[in-house]
Amino acid sequence: MNHDRYDDDYIAGVLKETRTIALLGASPKPDRPSFGVMRFLLERGYNVYPVNPGQAGKDILGRKTYATLADIPEPIDLIDVFRAPEYLDGVVDEVLALETPPAAIWGQLGVRDDAAAAKAEAAGIKVVMNRCPAIEYPRLVG
Repeated sequence: MNHDRYDDDYIAGVLKETRTIALLGASPKPDRPSFGVMRFLLERGYNVYPVNPGQAGKDILGRKTYATLADIPEPIDLIDVFRAPEYLDGVVDEVLALETPPAAIWGQLGVRDDAAAAKAEAAGIKVVMNRCPAIEYPRLVG
């Protein structure tokens, strides 16, 4: 897939089909983008699991934080990645090792690795990169 631009229906479909989200790189600091996006997603009714090894066991926005994706107690529909682009390939490897992989991986603004995306897509996982669901949701879903 060409990740230079996305069809609105593709992004809207990912957002509408998602119920559970792992927010990788979640921060307890209110001034961090991951905190604001997590709050936005929770307010829209998504079940969000924060993932951050340094915060494991603590609460972020009232949600228990997990150290790894594998620690989350239920299958996830979407992995929202707040990590530097050079880590996306490792995230894809972690995702592919899950018993039940997610339907989609979403790289936040500035997070893009076409080779990692191709690996995920070859496994049947949808990929959105260099976008923010808190920007796309109001524009496409409501």
